[in-house]
Amino acid sequence: MTKAAVIADDDETIRSILQYKLSNAGFEVTACHDGEEGRAALNDPGVDPDIVILDVMMPRLKGTQLLRTVRRGELAVDPDVPIVMLTSRGQESDVLEGLESGANEYLTKPFSPNELLVRIERLIGS
Repeated sequence: MTKAAVIADDDETIRSILQYKLSNAGFEVTACHDGEEGRAALNDPGVDPDIVILDVMMPRLKGTQLLRTVRRGELAVDPDVPIVMLTSRGQESDVLEGLESGANEYLTKPFSPNELLVRIERLIGS
């Protein structure tokens, strides 16, 4: 069974790393360039991710805003889908905002792709 992931990050290098790592781990990846594109993907009834990875600071729509929109059930995606915040915003207030907004995990950049994959597998029970 193929697993699916939606990534929203405005950094092309990060998107490429995530796509490579997740694809090699058996995920079908939908990569989005910003928060608004991520919102559109998560509102597509044909997209059913097992995991969502969001950057906080993105053009057009911040990751924490998108996270809250998902958790409020305003999009087609399951509001309980596991969400990992992956961001350079590592101050305690940033981490707390992410977790209080409903993130399951909060990792700061630079990050270990292997650690991220282990955290994702733990979240989705693979």
